[in-house]
Parts: sequence; C-alpha cells; structure tokens
Amino acid sequence: MNYQQILALLQAKFAGVRKDGLAQLARMIALQVTSQEEAQALIDKLDVEKVTETVKDYRKDVDKEVSEANKTYEGNLKKKFKFVELDDQTPADDPTKKTNPDDLQAAIKAAVAEVVKPLNDEIAALRGSKISESRLQMLTEKLGSCKDETFKAKVLKDFNRMSFTDDDAFNEYLTETETDIAAFNQDLANKGLGEQGKPMFGQKNNDGVSSGVASFIQSQTEKENSLGGKEV
Repeated sequence: MNYQQILALLQAKFAGVRKDGLAQLARMIALQVTSQEEAQALIDKLDVEKVTETVKDYRKDVDKEVSEANKTYEGNLKKKFKFVELDDQTPADDPTKKTNPDDLQAAIKAAVAEVVKPLNDEIAALRGSKISESRLQMLTEKLGSCKDETFKAKVLKDFNRMSFTDDDAFNEYLTETETDIAAFNQDLANKGLGEQGKPMFGQKNNDGVSSGVASFIQSQTEKENSLGGKEV
C-alpha cells in the first residue's frame, strides 16, 4: 500500500490537521504496513490529540531548520559582500546611521544577478550569432543577381566588418546594397552594348531612314527604270 492511500485515510479521520504533517505521518506508517487492513488498524489506534501534537512537533522541527538555513544563507551573503551591522557599531541615539533595511534584498538581488549573468551572456551570444547568420543569408540572396564577382566579394568582406544597431539599420543597408547591385549591373550592360558593332540598318540619314534601307530602295528603283523602255 502506498503512502498516498494512507494519506487519504489519515485525512478522512483527521480533517482539521495540517496536510504536510499528515503526509509525513503517512510516510512513517507506509514503512510499517503492507496492506490496507494493517494501515487502517494502525490509524484506528491513533487519536486526534496525539496526531495533532505529533504534527506540531514536526512543524517546529521544520521551521527551526528553515530558520537556521536562512541565517546561514544571510551570514554567507554578508561575508561575501562584506556587510557590517551598523546598529552594533553606532550609538542607539543616532538615527542617521541605522542599517538600511533594503541592504539584504539588494545583496540577494546582486547574488542572483551574478549567477544568472553567464547564462544571459551565453543566450545573448547565441541570439547574436543567429541574427548574423540570418542577415548574411539575406545579403547573399540579394548578391545572387550581381554580375560581377569582384564586387560581390567586396560586399561580403565589408559586411563581416560591419555592425548594425537594429533590424531597421540592417534593412536600410540591404536596400542600399540592392540599389547598388542594380546600378552596377546596368553599367556593365551599357558597356557591353557599347563594345558591340552597330547593325547594318542601324545608321540613319537626314530623312530618318537607315543607310541600309536607303541602299535597298535605290537598287530597286534602278532595276525598274532599266525595264521601262521594253514591252513585256
């Protein structure tokens, strides 16, 4: 029979007694019985007065242990942070040099902060690494349309040296870089067209007709004139 079942039997009989005390008593009974019948027989022998007194004694022991543990903890804090009991060193009639009641609370807060700081630093570092990886991926995607590998390599190299105060600052940089990429690609395209030869019909005369088209019209006209005096 487990202790929870025994606790239920105790609560049914001693409804006004503290549960934590009955739980301790149930654990003690569980060590001595093997069946519900044995447990019930043992509980039937107990009376309210004895159980109440036992629980009170148990609570006294627990409270004493808690109090001593708190005193030990406070003493360790005072040693660590070198606190001094000002009331023991100053006259009782000097109200300006009384111990600050917030000192202990501040010390506890400082001790907790000291323990938590390495964990917070580690979390911040991981978060910063994830943000950097995400931003690098976004920049790399934008550079995918860049036609010049030298320009692309320079942008990536400069990015590794940069830092951004927040997402807005990075987004502004990303937009500017995207604009630079488009302008750079357009400049390369313009230079490429300038180096190509002009098409045969590309040059135009004063009438707005290309030289190639004008030559074609003239050849057709001369052919018709050569056939004008003959009967067909």
